[in-house]
Amino acid sequence: MSEPRIIGIPACTKRVSGYIQHATPARYGAALIEASGGIPLLIPPEGEMMLPLLERLDGIMFNGSPSNIMPTRYGVDFDATPDAHDEARDATTLPMILAALERGLPILCICRGMQELNVALGGTLFQEVHLQPGRMDHRAGEGELRFALKHEVSLSGELARIAGAETIQVNSLHGQAIDQLAPGLAVEAYAPDGTIEAVRVEGAKSFAFAVQWHPEWEVMHFPDRQRLFAAFGQACAAYAAARR
Repeated sequence: MSEPRIIGIPACTKRVSGYIQHATPARYGAALIEASGGIPLLIPPEGEMMLPLLERLDGIMFNGSPSNIMPTRYGVDFDATPDAHDEARDATTLPMILAALERGLPILCICRGMQELNVALGGTLFQEVHLQPGRMDHRAGEGELRFALKHEVSLSGELARIAGAETIQVNSLHGQAIDQLAPGLAVEAYAPDGTIEAVRVEGAKSFAFAVQWHPEWEVMHFPDRQRLFAAFGQACAAYAAARR
């Protein structure tokens, strides 16, 4: 029997009853267990002191979050969402992405995670993509409808091969999106309004994909979501086997 692969999930900073907590929605870990065959390990947002943990991991999923990346991280002083930041997470995930890519550790980035990947590699973001001319409102609805299918995306390249389709329907829960694409990223999906919906790290040593939607939601009910998580799990298994 093969050893289980350990897949990190960066936690966010939350304030609950006046106390700081480190947490992330349980659906991310559940998706890794169900569709990737991995054991999730929560990574506290404690900055670069978390980097040695990469030696013990077989992959990392940079998950979504209600928070936005500090604009100063991509060279912008104006802040459209000053009450929606998590600087502790920025200080943890941005250097961790670079270190993970250098090691060849498989990564899957979702929503904020995709924006983190773009910023870590030198790209910029639209802080309010729905205010850009010709762009849709990609923000979420209310309640359970937050995760309902909202629009189509066109897939290309390796992501289309993994998903087994060139178009899929996705949910949409983001107010920010990629503006200037970082060097070294290849676009692998677009929304109908031209918003970048998925990227791949060119020349990556292992699996390195990012999507703007939330494939972890009801992952086993949608073939494209299941296939994405399965491919990530297979890359984590291969990495684990190679390092052991």
